[in-house]
Amino acid sequence: HDVHILYTLSAVQVMILLQKRSEIDVERIVGFVKSLQNDDGSFCGDKWGEVDTRFSFCAIACLSLLNRLDAIDVNKAVEYILSCQNIDGGFGSRTNAESHAGLTYCCVGSLAVTKSLHLADLEQLSWWLSERQCESGGFNGRPEKMPDVCYSWWVLAS
Repeated sequence: HDVHILYTLSAVQVMILLQKRSEIDVERIVGFVKSLQNDDGSFCGDKWGEVDTRFSFCAIACLSLLNRLDAIDVNKAVEYILSCQNIDGGFGSRTNAESHAGLTYCCVGSLAVTKSLHLADLEQLSWWLSERQCESGGFNGRPEKMPDVCYSWWVLAS
C-alpha cells in the first residue's frame, strides 16, 4: 500500500501507546512528513498531492508526538491554517472552503499543538461552534444539516 499521513499518524500513536517509541524510525517518518509540506504551508496526504487541513493536523500531531516540530516550517503551516478560517468562524478543508465541524477540530487542534490558537478569531469560532447545537441537543457539522453523534465529538472537542 502507498504511504499516507493518516496511517502514519495512527502508527505513531499506536507505537507510543504500546510504549514502543524506541522502535519508531523517527528520521524516516520525519523525512516523509516534511516531504508533504507545500510552499504555502499546507500539507498533502501522500505523493498524489491532495491538500486538506486534516493532513495538516496529522502532520503536526505526528511530529509533535516525535518531538520534531522543528522539521517543518511551523510558521507557514500556522499561516496556512489561519487562512482556512472563514468569516463565519469555522474552518474548511482549504482556503475558501466551506466550514465543517470535523475540519474545524483539525485546525483548532493544529493551532493548539503549535501554541498558535490565540491567532485565530476565537470570538467567531466560539459563535460558529455554539451554532452547531440543534434544538434536539445534538450537534451538526454544518448549518442546516441534521445532528449526528459524531459531530458532538468534533464540536465539543474543539
